[in-house]
Amino acid sequence: MSETHPFFDMHTHGFVRLATSTPKVRTADVPYNAAGIIEQAEKAHARHVDLLLYPEMCLSSYALDDLHIQAALLDSVESHIETIRKASEDLTPVLVIGAPLRRGGRIYNCALVIAHGEVLGAVPKSYLPNYREFYEKRWFARGNNCRDLWIGVNGEEVPFGVDLIFSASNLKGFTFGIEICEDFWSPNPPGTMAALAGATILLNLSASNITIGKSDERHMLCAASSARSVCAYAYSASGFGESTTDLSWDGQGMVYELGELMVESVRFELEPELCVTDIDTRRVLNERMRMGTFNDAAEDAGRPEDSFRNITFEHATEVGDIGLQRPIRRFPFVPNRQDKLDHDAYEAFNIQVDALMRRIQATSPKSLVIGISGGLDSTHALIVAAKACDMLGLPRSTIRAYTMPGFATSDETKSNAWKLMEAFHVTAEEIDIKPAARQMLQDMGHPFADGEPQYDTTFENVQAGLRTDYLFRLAGHHGGWVIGTGDLSELALGWCTYGVGDHMSHYGVNSGVPKTLIQYLIRWAVSSEQFDKHVDEVLLEVLATEISPELVPADSDGNIQSTESIIGPYELNDFFLHHTIRWGQKPSHTAFLCWHAWRDKAEGLWPHEFPEAKKNQYDLDTIHGWLEKFVKRFFAFSQFKRSALPNGPKVSAGGALSPRGDWRAPSDAVAEVWLADLRDNMPQAVSLSG
Repeated sequence: MSETHPFFDMHTHGFVRLATSTPKVRTADVPYNAAGIIEQAEKAHARHVDLLLYPEMCLSSYALDDLHIQAALLDSVESHIETIRKASEDLTPVLVIGAPLRRGGRIYNCALVIAHGEVLGAVPKSYLPNYREFYEKRWFARGNNCRDLWIGVNGEEVPFGVDLIFSASNLKGFTFGIEICEDFWSPNPPGTMAALAGATILLNLSASNITIGKSDERHMLCAASSARSVCAYAYSASGFGESTTDLSWDGQGMVYELGELMVESVRFELEPELCVTDIDTRRVLNERMRMGTFNDAAEDAGRPEDSFRNITFEHATEVGDIGLQRPIRRFPFVPNRQDKLDHDAYEAFNIQVDALMRRIQATSPKSLVIGISGGLDSTHALIVAAKACDMLGLPRSTIRAYTMPGFATSDETKSNAWKLMEAFHVTAEEIDIKPAARQMLQDMGHPFADGEPQYDTTFENVQAGLRTDYLFRLAGHHGGWVIGTGDLSELALGWCTYGVGDHMSHYGVNSGVPKTLIQYLIRWAVSSEQFDKHVDEVLLEVLATEISPELVPADSDGNIQSTESIIGPYELNDFFLHHTIRWGQKPSHTAFLCWHAWRDKAEGLWPHEFPEAKKNQYDLDTIHGWLEKFVKRFFAFSQFKRSALPNGPKVSAGGALSPRGDWRAPSDAVAEVWLADLRDNMPQAVSLSG
């Protein structure tokens, strides 16, 4: 397939390449500073940057004191704005630079937007710090009330005011607003109104000097601004070259998107630095659509899109580097914060434990009944149940665990099941379901009862249904209820037997946990020593076992039934699921992200050990094929099962599928819209569904 196809162009998918710059500056040396600005713009152009943010007052330099009000310096600033404007004619990036500008006998600390040979507008600073080391009101006028105004720049009148946002007319989602330094330290940051007016990206030009701990404060404010205003937030602070008469500067640059850090610069660098990332404006806009609070706030603010001037420009969109410059999590449901891995796993695990304890307290069962297969899901459910009993002071014998071998149960999983039950000291029993299954198949007239090797869906569902039927009757017999073991990934794919099958239980403790997270949490239970070493040994054996429903006997070569060969790798399905239910992304957009995440081996991509990743890689044809299958299973074939789910806790912010919570959908929907998106917006690829 050709990588010139529109699918490979990041602009097609709503991405905007955003960069912060710390250019060369020298105190009060305007020509030198202009040259540094242009140099960084040219480097950004070579890297296909769309939007380039510079520090506050970078054209004049910031720490000038009374030099700010020297006419010669201000004249030089204005003439070199023209130099930068001319240089921008052949450059792709929209430049946002800082400079002092005069209007009506006042000087304003401004951000100028320059694009493709045109000065698009100037935004003045609203909040001028005048405390501790800052003295801005001595020189500058506040811009907070400047609206619907114009300002002369080299003889041209350009829009001026805090009521400006800027939009690319040919790229939906490429809309940005501006704050300047102190503005986002304010209790009422002006960027919030710009976001409510439609800006998906907020920019902060800053000359914040550095003191101990201030970097953390900036991170906190950027993260909060991007989360609260549902946007991307870029910050660029002055660096080496500013006057150090009384202050020092670290050149911090960073970009957040919806509260997540995308990229940050190396601080205290002597040389200029570009800090580049790609912003997913579709993700931002989708989140605003689903978050009614954001739209309520826009309404309460008087619908600011009506009071802002939207300055439009046509942006150059030639295809450049096809590789995204953006962190894309291969395992979006799995904790990835290096400094909080244990904390996040502890939290996920205890959400399940807490939920199960509450249900136990509310119902006072005499027993907790669970089926143990020796696989991942039932193992994790048993871990949660054991911990819940420990915390409630109940003997683990309260848990009645049953292993129920069928026609395809392997010696390995049966052995694991018994090892688990014995290691946890639960009440353990074995029920062979084969006689009952044969009787049912015979009563149905199924060919298997006459000795024919017909291993169809009926053959599988008879076994799955009998297991659940036994568990429910055993729960009634022993005055308890059934703990469900099915996970979120299986619910998404409909990989469960409806009704009296593994779809049903009295409480689905794993229903909010996808397969990749279950793998991680079992490994965490070992590494954090939740149980004794004997338990840990068995858990590691379970992790090493291939995922299989074990409903069809092995073939003549000894190959067992493989779940992932039928429904696709869980690591891909969980990726598809996250971007579908959490962000509402189109399948073609999800495929674009997935290809970038998985097209290379995972060497160096993980901040922690995650052996289940297997350092796999997938080409676009493979991704397309499994995604097509996911779309059909998720949107068309499986909702009726999710509409009748038992109770179970939501665990991940990535979403859940309870019809009473995150996901509400009709059971008779069709998948054609999503399949058409794949068909129309992706290169020709192999379809696994024929």
